[in-house]
Formats: sequence, C-alpha cells, structure tokens
Amino acid sequence: MGTFLTGVTVVTTRDAQGRNYGVTANSFSSVSLDPPLILWSQSLTSKSHPAFRDSDYFVINIMADNQISVSNHFAKSGEDKFSGMSFSEGIGGAPVIDECAAHLECRKVATYPGGDHVVFLGRVENMRHRPESKPLAFGRGRYMVAYAHDLGPVSLELGGSNLADIEAIRVATAALPEICERVGQHTLCLAVWGNRGPTAIRWEPSSNPVSENLRTGYVMSIVRSATGRAFTAFLPPSVSSALVEEDLRLSRRDDDDDMARKLRFEAHVEEARRHGLARATEPGASPVHQVAVNAFSAPVFNAEGRMVLALSLTSRASRLDPDWDGAVPQALAAAAAQLSQRLGYRPPQQAAQA
Repeated sequence: MGTFLTGVTVVTTRDAQGRNYGVTANSFSSVSLDPPLILWSQSLTSKSHPAFRDSDYFVINIMADNQISVSNHFAKSGEDKFSGMSFSEGIGGAPVIDECAAHLECRKVATYPGGDHVVFLGRVENMRHRPESKPLAFGRGRYMVAYAHDLGPVSLELGGSNLADIEAIRVATAALPEICERVGQHTLCLAVWGNRGPTAIRWEPSSNPVSENLRTGYVMSIVRSATGRAFTAFLPPSVSSALVEEDLRLSRRDDDDDMARKLRFEAHVEEARRHGLARATEPGASPVHQVAVNAFSAPVFNAEGRMVLALSLTSRASRLDPDWDGAVPQALAAAAAQLSQRLGYRPPQQAAQA
C-alpha cells in the first residue's frame, strides 16, 4: 500500500460537549458526484473514535504542501490538539483548519464496519479550495511533493520564454528527491547558465552528503566542473564562448601552457558530447568540498531542443566510480532524459521520424 501515492487530510469534528477532535488520515476517497459523497476510514482503537462515531458532521481538511507540521501534529495523541491552531467553525461546529489546499464540510450519512476500522460515508454540504496552493502527498512512508508528469500544450506553447524556463525549474526541483533515490543517494545539484556561467540553484544533499559546503547561487568553474563542461558541450558556442575564454584565463597556473590547457578542456567537452553527459574528477581535494570528489552532469533540454538545466551529481571519490558506463552516471543520464521528455523534448532522430 505504500506504493499507492495519496494526498494527506486532517479530519475534524466536534462532540456534543463542544470539544474539538482531529486526526490525520490518508484513507480518504471520492465516492459519488451526484449526490456528492466521500468516505474515510478510522481505526476502532483511535482515542477520537467515539467523537467521530457519535457526531453527525465532520470536515475533511486537505493539507497543502507547506502543512507537514500540521499533519504531524494531528497524527500524534494529545488532549487539546487545537491549542494554538488557527481554524474557524464549519458545519455542525466542526473545525475548518486555515490555509489548507481545500476543505469539505460533510454530513455523515452512513457508517460501515471495515475489519479493525470503520468506514464513514459523508455527503458534502459545503466546500472551498485555494487554487494557488499545492497539495501535500504521501507515499512509501514519507511526505512527498506532487508535480505534473506532462506540462501539457499550454506550457509547451511558452517555447523559449522565461516562463517556460521557470516551469522547467519547478518540475525538475520537485523530481530531485526521487532522482536521488534512483542514483543511490549521492548529492545532486540543479544548475542553470547564469550571467557568470553555471550557477547552482538547488541542492539535494542525500543521506550521504558530499560535504556541508552546498551553497545556492554558487557559480561553478566552467573549465574544472562537470556542470561547466556539460553546458559548454550542449549550449551554442555563441552563448558560452566568451565566459569559457574568461574562465580559461582565470584558471591559468604559473606552470600551465595556455594551448595545452585549452586542448585538455576541449577534449573533456568532446567526451561529454560523445557520452551524452560530462565528467570531472578531482585527484586532490576539491576547492569547494575540501575532499577528493568525482562528478557527472547531464543536460536537460526543453521542447525547442535548448539546454535549460544541468542535472549534476557529486560524491566523494571513495563512493563513486568514475567509469562512464557505471550504474550511477547511467541512472543520472536516464533521469535527465526523462526530465527533458516531460518538458516536451524529442531527440533529433525521433523528431525526424515524426
């Protein structure tokens, strides 16, 4: 059942003595549109069960994605769960929790036995939702965020506009926790090409963070980082060349030969084009993470075929094999390709066939 992703609700009621009760539940479902019926189920051993059993009214408060603390609060036992809680009175006096994604005020119309639970059937008498809020999700034993699998025709019509790029960031950001699981709990970074080059806009540190030095807004080296090499490989030279030349100049060392350094960088870029993702290894301590690291970076393309994001992975060298064909970089490349697909991108061969 943990693989069945659900929303999160807090169901509330008021007993005959005027006491308020609330319990967190994801056992909630729509039943009928005409008449408007819903159901939810509660454990017979729940301390609040007598209140819900005897009351004629209850409210389904659908949690917004910023209400994890509210959900956790009502999931625990307590005498007065509404102390300090912001709410108003709904039908039958049942509490309506403020700032929810939506709420359904219901009259109980039937009760059915369900093993160690009881199933309450309610008719919706009043409802309200906040279109600007996003619902909280739950699955595999933890809270999640929900995002659109397909941006749809309206978003794709935005083309190369800034709004489309912002939507791409939203979709990719929401997917980071799941991608982190797929690649084996290595530190992930989402980066854009900013006015000074590759810029970190979001980190997903994982259960094995590469270091504590994960700064949003950090501008990475184009020449030395996997992210910089990925952008150079897949962005048009007209976009990247000026900053590449500047970074080559700034990264010069006293004993460096300018031409040799440039040729090495161009070889890294060509490797990235050939493999579909970029790689960087640090034989010594990374200037950012202060430990030896290996990193890979994969491009994310929009519907126009333009690289809009880099999905990068960094790990201590002792935890990540630098092999191009390893399971971790291949999983990263697959995740980036999937994100590109969600943004409407079709590889050239597919577009030609279409």
